[in-house]
Amino acid sequence: MPHPSAAIPMDLSPLGRQADVSAIDAELRRFREQDEARTHASLINLVVYSERAGSILDNSEMVSRLTRDHACRSILVEMDRHTTEPSIHAWVTAHCHLSGGSKSVCCEQIAFLLTGRATGRLRNRVFAHLVPDLPVVFWWQGELSDVLTDDLVGTIDRLVIDSASWSNPAESFARIHSLCAAHPDLILNDHEWSRTWQFRAGTAAVFDDAAARSLLPQVDEVRIVHHPAHRTAALQFLAWLATQAGWVDGTETGRSFTRADGGPIRTVLREDASGAPMSEFVLHAQAGVVRIVHDRESDRIERRIDIPTHPIVSHAPADPLLAVDLLGAQLARGGKNLLLRKLLPRIIAMLEVAHAPTGAR
Repeated sequence: MPHPSAAIPMDLSPLGRQADVSAIDAELRRFREQDEARTHASLINLVVYSERAGSILDNSEMVSRLTRDHACRSILVEMDRHTTEPSIHAWVTAHCHLSGGSKSVCCEQIAFLLTGRATGRLRNRVFAHLVPDLPVVFWWQGELSDVLTDDLVGTIDRLVIDSASWSNPAESFARIHSLCAAHPDLILNDHEWSRTWQFRAGTAAVFDDAAARSLLPQVDEVRIVHHPAHRTAALQFLAWLATQAGWVDGTETGRSFTRADGGPIRTVLREDASGAPMSEFVLHAQAGVVRIVHDRESDRIERRIDIPTHPIVSHAPADPLLAVDLLGAQLARGGKNLLLRKLLPRIIAMLEVAHAPTGAR
């Protein structure tokens, strides 16, 4: 049995009132009864899971920010798998924000600190506190581990990951692909995918223009500038672009393509450590250039069609930089994100080449 009295290695008082695991529901009722002027609201269950020490405090701050716009029952889980003795500690609190300038709307939070093996405890102890009949959004932070089982995925509706945090994204995406295949209704969100949402939307908008669309049959080069930590985002964008344009994979380093007429398309990926996750996309053709640029200091992206007889410049909002804001944007857009699932095999193939030893390419 877990020992709830095991020593807590840090000050976790910001998480609220510590509660015996068996008394969590009673503590939540006390919160609701304290002030009738407050409304307690939940539209989703949000579970945030991390194996990083200290993450539970950071995640509580992020959830407080998120609940300004997204009412939820949040369950935070920090798992210490290096400590062999099993233990479980719990805290309850509520994040309250003014609604309409007068009445507070509160979102309940339960935080768990677990040590030892996780077998059964996530579902039996933690998931027992989900609000029934509400969708379950599970935000997995960091590297995948054996805690992310097929049984666990079967209990959630939306899985949120950040592939930028993975040391071997090709291997981890292969595992995600397998889980998606086993659970056809699972909705997959990746922060890396979300970091290029405005680049994808901007590219689609640019090619609504007939003059820009006329460049597609003659494209000969694609250039992408990305931050070193977000190479996966750049490759995901490239996989999306090639799929939408109907390009066929070439053989050179796994990132060359051929057009419908058989003409080659060269791709160039360049890193910029001072830039945004993705700071530039350039599509070059003989008759003109399409360019989308995001300056990290700007909250807008610039979209340009550089055709001598048809120059056009437009702007759109940039994608958020913070993980919690990316999650908020994902929740606001909703949808099933089926395109990302469809692209996984192509993304994995690109990542396998990108992470292969030089001599093996």
